[in-house]
Amino acid sequence: MTSTTTPGLRVMRILSAVALLAAGGIHLYLVFNGVGGILGVMFVLNAVGALVLAIGMLFLRGRLLQLATVLSLLFLIATLLALILALTVGLFGITETWDFMLVPETVIVESIGIVLLAVTTVMVLRPKPVAAG
Repeated sequence: MTSTTTPGLRVMRILSAVALLAAGGIHLYLVFNGVGGILGVMFVLNAVGALVLAIGMLFLRGRLLQLATVLSLLFLIATLLALILALTVGLFGITETWDFMLVPETVIVESIGIVLLAVTTVMVLRPKPVAAG
């Protein structure tokens, strides 16, 4: 992370990366514990995407950090929305139940991640004050 990053933003970037890794880790865990087929492939892609975005949250700066932050927020929103659709009306022929492995935990982790990333996104996109000259 850059030296121009404020301590508060640094903490939020780290927490956001942890949230992304936790969400991706849950999906990877599920693949290693029996989720296969097309859903397993989507879960592996989710884990890879979460890893790439988490690395971006930690190491990018400037416009690329802004892009990574917005994409990370949209990524977690889409991931949670996909789970909610699978729990309610089904998604791509896949239906899910609340008692399936780690479903409640996933909802909690992804919801917390969305809040963290929303705050981080606001902090990253906020205009920097111009020094008086």
